Amino acid sequence: MPEAHAKLERVLAKIKINSESGCLEWTGYRQAGYGRVRIGRSVKPSHALVHRLVFEHFEGPIPEGLELDHLCRNRACCNPTHLEPVTKAENWRRGEAPSARAARRNHCAKGHEYTPENTLMSRGSRHCRTCNLAWNAANKEKRNA
Repeated sequence: MPEAHAKLERVLAKIKINSESGCLEWTGYRQAGYGRVRIGRSVKPSHALVHRLVFEHFEGPIPEGLELDHLCRNRACCNPTHLEPVTKAENWRRGEAPSARAARRNHCAKGHEYTPENTLMSRGSRHCRTCNLAWNAANKEKRNA
């Protein structure tokens, strides 16, 4: 295991502490904000995500079927206390993508609550039944005028 210990030492050498957030930030190569490190010396080396390597070293293996969610929302962070194993769906729901933010909304733009009775689904999108009925009534009135 001396080789694995040497690799971990190399990884830890490229981590700096952010005193404000408590994040352990990777200062090496990043892709889409996530720290990445090369594994192996072959002609076509593979890469690993730093936060996964550090988490597995200090906390143990990530349960099968789960991925790590950055509770701090900092993709460069590899602090094991800022990482939580969750399902892909839960990680997505917690995220800041426009689709995740929309899924967390409980009301339409006019303030009507999205309940099972007041929600229409069309092509994977939610629509307010109350607003839809009002829109249809207004259009019917315009056509009849």
